[in-house]
Amino acid sequence: MMTLLAIFVAGIGAGFINVMAGGGSLLTLPLLILFGLPSAVANGTNRIALMAQNIVAIASFRKGGYFDWKFSTMLAIPALIGSIVGAQIAVTMSNDLFNRILSIVMIVVLVIIVWKPHKRLSAASEGQTWPKRIGLMVIFFFVGVYGGFIQAGVGFIIIATLTLVSGLSLVNINSIKVFVVAIYTLSALVVFIVNGQVHWGYGLTLAAGTSLGALLGSRFAVKHGDKWVQRILIVAVVAMAVRLFFKTV
Repeated sequence: MMTLLAIFVAGIGAGFINVMAGGGSLLTLPLLILFGLPSAVANGTNRIALMAQNIVAIASFRKGGYFDWKFSTMLAIPALIGSIVGAQIAVTMSNDLFNRILSIVMIVVLVIIVWKPHKRLSAASEGQTWPKRIGLMVIFFFVGVYGGFIQAGVGFIIIATLTLVSGLSLVNINSIKVFVVAIYTLSALVVFIVNGQVHWGYGLTLAAGTSLGALLGSRFAVKHGDKWVQRILIVAVVAMAVRLFFKTV
């Protein structure tokens, strides 16, 4: 019960950070590993919470009228295929190697969160030519591979890519992002389930926590800035990244 309570609280923090600054998986995935789950099981379990968050987000965007089913589906299909490849790599990789890769990815994504290079990009023209569409489909295949493998920070990759190539507004880009992530997360989750790499008790508890955290974060974001949240995130991520890199299994 104490472990479930800790995971629920961690989920609240991750959901809160996802709304305020992004990168909640940088906390939940390593925490599940440090709570004793094998790396592949922690990776699969984390997908349950991701599915819950993105389903809620899709419903919200759809209700607000910001949704392009055709364009989103066009990008989601190659991402789905790529995620199966990435998830297969994740379930067959050794715990030690995965932990070290994750620790490095955590630091890289943390730099992206602080520096915000995706917000410095200049938007391209909004015209969607077929060369652009084909290029995006190829890119999103590799986005799916990365998302199926680790997931952490994939939102920044999607935002940067669509900002550079599509010229869409940030609201539309985010509506596409949550749909694409939801679709390929489902396919990746299936791979983890088939391979027996999901802890349902932890996953559902984490999903409940992240949902509550996202609700609290969305309300807090209206009244306060996110600088102090980023400072806490920096300390937590660096500490866990170092711990993971030198963790022996």
